Amino acid sequence: MERDQLADFLRRRREAMRPAEVGIADGPRRRTTGLRREEVAALAGMSVDYVVRLEQGRSSQPSVQLLGALARALRLSDDERDHLFHLAGHRPPPADGVARLARAGLIRMLDLLGDTPALVLSDLGEALAQNRAALLLMGDHTGLSGDRRYVAYRWFTDSATRAVTPPEERERHGRQLVADLRAAAGRRSGDSTVAGLVDRLRAASADFRRLWAEHEVAVRRADRKTLLHPRVGRLLMDCETLVTPDQRQQLLVLTPGDAETRERLELLRVIGIEEFPTGATGTPGTTDPTVQ
Repeated sequence: MERDQLADFLRRRREAMRPAEVGIADGPRRRTTGLRREEVAALAGMSVDYVVRLEQGRSSQPSVQLLGALARALRLSDDERDHLFHLAGHRPPPADGVARLARAGLIRMLDLLGDTPALVLSDLGEALAQNRAALLLMGDHTGLSGDRRYVAYRWFTDSATRAVTPPEERERHGRQLVADLRAAAGRRSGDSTVAGLVDRLRAASADFRRLWAEHEVAVRRADRKTLLHPRVGRLLMDCETLVTPDQRQQLLVLTPGDAETRERLELLRVIGIEEFPTGATGTPGTTDPTVQ
């Protein structure tokens, strides 16, 4: 671990960031160059004291998870993120691990979308980053672990996940998830991560086995779906998916499909994230718009 160089790199990246890039107002009274330490701490989900110790070269070796959070907070490019890992004495994540860190450009797009719910997904349906509007709509899915990270696994093994979709739409959603997973499996032929997920889904769900056997293939692009939100009721959402050139990450943007939904989303923003039901990590009481 190269503490002094790590400290200098983090400090310079923080100072080079424009507050507007992360949705922070840059008013005339602001004297700080770049972001404040407390702002980086809030964005990365860590204490201000630890950010200070990192920048002063006094910290213990940061974990891989903490480095990933810092890379997202500072909007590091892929090369900068690898450099951060090297300075901290860790090997950069392999290809699959990098794919599970949201790309800096996609995170910037999340910030720019403001009150429009949006999230970054891996090609296997893992939520890598969400903006505040998406957190209000679905809760925080970025902290899920194990197979629950994957939207297809939640859909086929968790009745609470399916409950936020009207019964008449569930067969179509299930088919879309399986067809999208089939497309990812084709692109990543021989990938043990995908093969293992498919094997566990086949063992866990008869519905998944039935749909997988039909061999339908389709990449998710655009859709209209109905969500049953526990606080504001029925929401008709238009979903647009933008895919990165390597097809490993997706930006999912959700917009209201009618005037009533627009009003209910505005009510949700007024309610605020503080009053969102407990268990907001994909557990009962939250919606799951990642299901397409």
